[in-house]
Formats: sequence, C-alpha cells, structure tokens
Amino acid sequence: MDPFDVSPYVILSAGVFAGAVVSGLVGFAFSAVAGAILLHILPPTEAVPLMMAGSLVPQIASLVTLRRTMEWRGSLMLIAGGAIGIMPALYLLHHIDAATFRVGFGMFLSIYAAYMLLRPAMERVGAVPGRVRDAAIGFGGGLVGGLTAMPGALPAMWCELRGMPKDQQRGLMQPYIVAMQVFALALMVSRNGVPTKALMDLTFSLPALAAGTALGLIMFGRINDALFREIVLVVLLIAGVFLVV
Repeated sequence: MDPFDVSPYVILSAGVFAGAVVSGLVGFAFSAVAGAILLHILPPTEAVPLMMAGSLVPQIASLVTLRRTMEWRGSLMLIAGGAIGIMPALYLLHHIDAATFRVGFGMFLSIYAAYMLLRPAMERVGAVPGRVRDAAIGFGGGLVGGLTAMPGALPAMWCELRGMPKDQQRGLMQPYIVAMQVFALALMVSRNGVPTKALMDLTFSLPALAAGTALGLIMFGRINDALFREIVLVVLLIAGVFLVV
C-alpha cells in the first residue's frame, strides 16, 4: 500500500472492524468477514497472519466474558488435531498461487454459508463420542485455518450438526480457535514468516479491532441472535461468491 494514499488504510480499518463486530457477536468468522475485504488489498502472506493476530482480540474478549462456560478439557483433542493440521497448511500458504488461494477461499466461504443457511431443514446427527473423530475435526480446522485464518469453520459445522446449544458451542470452540491462532502465529514467527508490513498493519488496526469487538459483544446481549445469524451467513455467501468470480 502507498503510505501517502489513505484509502487502503481506511479499507483495512473497515475490514478488521467488520470482522471484529461479527466475531464478538457470534464467536467466530472474523477472518471470513475481514478476509473478504483484506484479501483484495493485501497478498495472502500478509493478510492471513494479520487476520490470525487480529482475530485474537475478539476471541480473548469472548474467553473472558464467557469464562464460566469454557470447556477446556473437551477442547483438548480438537486442539491436538488442529496443531498437526496447521503445519502442512503453512507450507502450502507459501507455495500456492494467490489467485488460486482467493478462489479456494471464496468457494469454501460459499459452500459453508450455503450449508449453514440450509441446515435448519436438515436432521441433526447424534453426538457420538470419539477422540479420533474430534482429532480429525480439529485437524481439518487447523488445515483450513492455516490457509484462511478461519480454523473454527469446520468445528462450527460439526457442532451445528450435533445440535449443540449456543453456549456449549462457544465453550468448546473458543479455546480451540485461540490455541490454533496462537500456535500458527508462533510457527510463523519461528520461521520468520510474519512480514513486518503485517505487524505494522496490525498496530494501525488496533483501534478498529477494539471498537468492533466492543460493539459485537454489546450486540450479542441485545440483538436477536437467530436473525443476526442469518444476516451473517448471507454476507459470507455473497463475499465468497465475489471472491470466486
């Protein structure tokens, strides 16, 4: 971005603000919303670590706010599988074409949003226990998260299929998402994989992150969650299609 052109910085702030609002409200999808904007002005190698670091603000705020419902023990196998899935994802991040990355990310968003919009008419699966299954879901989430900074998508789908109550879903997923993002960032830092530009953009976007997170948490307590969920899914679907075309 041209340091003398303020428009990219305005777009950057708008992207992280929108992502923080949604994440503060529903508990995840920061990168889905912010990425639909940031991936148009930043290369993936800068956008993904920025989204990973930025999404920690609403996630940590949610951990504090919902600390009594956190299920740390239940998240352990998800976290273990996700830690393994992140490593090949970080390799792929530096060895794929940017256009291919954007199309793949857009297709994932579109399929995810369309599925979640249609899910109310579908039967829920039974909550069959299994550590291998939890690790596999975590692995898939880590693989996706390493490429898109959205590790919570696959676990969120599985929680929805099982018909988990909202508080239980967030209690299970919040520790997992935070652990995945911290682990991915640690790997990037150890391999000098976080561009200085991404750190500068993160610093610049902190006010927007804080404001968006606060607004999202306020909305969480005051706005009908079912209606807002549908609005978010429609936004994700449109953003995904826009990335593909």
